[in-house]
This record gives sequence, structure tokens and C-alpha cells, in this order.
Amino acid sequence: MTTRHTSINRRTFIKTGVAGAAVLAAPAVLRAQTPPTIKVGVLQPVTGAFAMDGGFGRVGAEMGVAKVNAMGGIKALGGAKFEMIFADARSNPEVAVQEVEQLNSRGVAAIVGGFASPVCLAASQAASRYNLPYIVDVGVTDQIIQRGLKNTFRFSPGFSLCTRTAIENLIKINDAAGKPAKTIVLVHEDGLFGSGLAKMMAEELPKHGFEILDSISHPTPARDMSNVALRIRSLKPDLIIPSSYYGETVLLCRTLRQQRVRAKGIFAVLNGAASNLRFVREFPDVAENIMDCNHWHDPQKPAAIALRQEVEAAGKPWNYNIALNFSDMLLLADAIERAGSVDHEKVIEALASSTFEGHLMPYGPTKFVDGQNMGAAPVMTQVQKGDINVIFPEEFADAKANYPLEI
Repeated sequence: MTTRHTSINRRTFIKTGVAGAAVLAAPAVLRAQTPPTIKVGVLQPVTGAFAMDGGFGRVGAEMGVAKVNAMGGIKALGGAKFEMIFADARSNPEVAVQEVEQLNSRGVAAIVGGFASPVCLAASQAASRYNLPYIVDVGVTDQIIQRGLKNTFRFSPGFSLCTRTAIENLIKINDAAGKPAKTIVLVHEDGLFGSGLAKMMAEELPKHGFEILDSISHPTPARDMSNVALRIRSLKPDLIIPSSYYGETVLLCRTLRQQRVRAKGIFAVLNGAASNLRFVREFPDVAENIMDCNHWHDPQKPAAIALRQEVEAAGKPWNYNIALNFSDMLLLADAIERAGSVDHEKVIEALASSTFEGHLMPYGPTKFVDGQNMGAAPVMTQVQKGDINVIFPEEFADAKANYPLEI
């Protein structure tokens, strides 16, 4: 009995073993046929002072990854799909550096995002140590692309171009209205972004006949704007030009209204609130007619309109950060497709030679020169009847400027 039982078990074991080996082998064959995912680092500040904008960036990146994968992934790599590896910069440059280290250790092919200039500066510098491709979504300070870092690419326009464009647009809009504005007060946050913009505006605007009555700085975050509003009321400028983040601009505009400070226009530059629908929806009377030279999607592109509708149908607010980060993911996918590799050097070379046009922005074809996309440009927006419209240039406009305002 023992011998027969052992013999049966042995035969059973042999048959089972062969079958088991076949079962175990099958997933290996399937795995060999399935391309590995491409890890893409997404760095955004979703806690801290810049959490709202970081959240917008994250949404855009997630939707961009989904779009790349829905289009079949990277065909040059057998249809490999993007896998987003998210890192919270926590609105802190030092934390951003630590997160870049973690993303690199996890084997990401590139990093997208950063939003705030200090975060982008620190994170792209850290990424350069590993020759890790870094696509800046928003960070506007031109120091980002003036350090000779071969790994760093800014898809959107920086503040030098935005400020020059804002000045040109202001002159055109003011001239077309009969030059009603002659005096200006600048209000700006005291960091890299706001101080740099205010300096350029103060240097350039007087060359075009405008008088700068004052340039008022404030910290971020700011808890009170009463003194700023009182100073503006005493100066009685024709125009107020704020360059600040969301919370400070909302506080300033609400305080101006409370203190009955009026001007012929509020003409913002790269403003955190003037091109933010949350401000428009929460404080419609305060936000109405504020103008901004800033990033925005191209309202003439059906794909941009469709993405906005998709975001809002999901119950999420729309903002330009979403369109930018969505476009950045498509830009990266195009570069990896052309590189046919996730090798850092090859991806960097592909980005540097990019002519990508499949974005949602009011830009021309992508062309990087020393890391800056020369095809990028801001547009003029204005809050009108509870929405944000593009008012200039005409080829992208979906509304006309309401200017000057009655005082």
C-alpha cells in the first residue's frame, strides 16, 4: 500500500508539476509582451501657501497622463504607458529638493511641475545633478532658464516676456480708449516673482508716458491690506497694477472696495487671482472687470474647450495650470516618442529639438532656446459677467476689453 501510494503521488506530482510550470510560465510570457510603464515625476505644492495652484497642476498632470495612455502610450517603446509618481513640494524649496531626490531614486524618466518660482529654481537645480529632464510648468522668474542647465525646460513664458507683453498691451488698450490713464501705482509681493515684475514695470512704463506714483511691496502671506489701500486712495492713480499671489490679490481688491478706492482699471500682471475662477465665483462684484496679462488656455481650440468642460463636469474648478500641465505631459510624451528611449540624455535632446504643436495654449510651435520655449506668450484676460475671457491678441480673443471704467 505504501509503495502504490507513493507511486501514485509521484505520478500525480510529475503531472501537476508540469501543469504548474505551464501556469507559472504563462504570466511570464504575458509580462514579456506587456511593455513596462514609464515613471513620470509630478512635483507640485499641494500643501502650504501655494496649495491651490499645486492642486490645479496635479489635476492637469493626471489628465495629461490619462490622455497619453488613452492614445496608446509611447508607441516607439511598444505602447509603454505613463505612470505618475506624485511628490508634494509643500510650498517649500528645501522640501522640493528632497522630493526630487526621492523621485530620482524611484527611477522617473522626467519631472514636470513646481509652479512657484522658488520651488522650480531649487527643484530643477537638484534634478540637474542627475541629468534628469525637468519641465517647468509655471515658475516665471527668468533665473530658472539663465543658469545654463541643460536639463531644464520652461514651456510657458517667463516674466521678462510677460512684462514686455503687458506693457505693449497696456499701451495699445490705453491708446485705443483715448489715453485715459496716465498715473499708476504698482502693488507687488516681495519675493522673486513680484519684485522682479515691479522693477521692470517701474523702469519701462515711464518711457511710454506713464507716471509711477508708488511701488508698494507686501509679504506672502499678507494678513491685512488696509495701509496699502489707504496709500492708494491718497495717491488717486488712474491704474492699479498688482503682481501678487491669490490670497493677497483677493485681500487687496476686497479692501479697495471696502474703502471705496476706485480707478479707471486694475491691470494685473501674472496675477494669482485675476485669472482664477475661484476669485470670480466667490467675489464676483470685486473681481468684475479686472484685467490680467497671464497664462490662459486658447479659447479658440476645441480640445481646450473640451478639457475645461470635462474638468467642470467632474465638479472641479478650471484654471490655466490645468491646461499647462496637461500640455506639458503631451510635450514630454512627444519627446520620449521621438527619442525612442527614456534615457535622460536622449529625452533632453528630444525636448531641446521639440516643435510640438499639440498643446492647449495660445502659443505657436514649441521651440526651446536655452531652455525657454520661444513659442510661448501670455494673453490679456478680463473678468466679464462671471467668467474669464481673452481680450487680446485678437486671434485668440473671445471678448472685447471693457475699459476705462467709470470712477
